[in-house]
Amino acid sequence: QLQLVESGGGLVQAGGSLRLSCVASGRTSEIWRMGWFRQAPGKEREFVATLNWNRDSQYYADSVKGRFAISRDNAKNSVYLQMNDLKAEDTAVYLCAVASLPRVFNKATEYDYWGQGTQVNVST
Repeated sequence: QLQLVESGGGLVQAGGSLRLSCVASGRTSEIWRMGWFRQAPGKEREFVATLNWNRDSQYYADSVKGRFAISRDNAKNSVYLQMNDLKAEDTAVYLCAVASLPRVFNKATEYDYWGQGTQVNVST
């Protein structure tokens, strides 16, 4: 099994920044891809960003391109999401996810492990 723990959420004003972290433990050898989704109340889980664990490949949702940056530290089994120029519509629970196989990168159903999530609230 693989466990994921997110941190770094909070309340920020529009235009501000936050940095989310996700640490993996357990069977980390299963990580093929690690990334972030988000879910706002009453909405479906939405892809944000992801990267391939052992390759320089990153993918972003159009809504966050140019504002968010995903990075990793393989030695720490961690992935980060730097979020800049935050907007009210970025308010959501942000969830870390791991895929153990190279499936479609932006579908939540293609990920095998999930964290509990960290809340991000952007005020206007």
